[in-house]
Amino acid sequence: MRISDSVANYILQMLNEEGGIAEIQRNELANTFGCVPSQINYVITSRFTPEQGYIVESRRGGGGYIRITRRRMSKFDMIMHIVNAIGQTIDAASARAMLRNLVENGIAEQSDAKLIAAALSEKSLAAAPKELRGQLRAAIFKNMLLVLNT
Repeated sequence: MRISDSVANYILQMLNEEGGIAEIQRNELANTFGCVPSQINYVITSRFTPEQGYIVESRRGGGGYIRITRRRMSKFDMIMHIVNAIGQTIDAASARAMLRNLVENGIAEQSDAKLIAAALSEKSLAAAPKELRGQLRAAIFKNMLLVLNT
């Protein structure tokens, strides 16, 4: 398992044990996993984003910490939040992360997520010019999410 996966799993475990809020000290966590603090930053900024249902706050200084809070939203609010977060374009990796979040939060069934992921894949969009695929993916994703919301 990669360090980034181990750190993410550790933070997820903290979130589950602490009722959806995890407070960490970046340097201490880096020491625990034998990595540099920038790796901790990377994990937090890539895996604990607002689009994935998290709020991240940080305080600097001697007693500084990073607080990660898992947001709880209704199905309608979560889907509308993601639709708005998609914007005009989205890459395949970001779409997969959003789908994972929807499944983890019980908003979408695994079977629905697989169908949506297949529709958004590079293979499905291969006939479109590369420069348009992100826009097409965003439009398809938004429409499919709105169907989930009915």
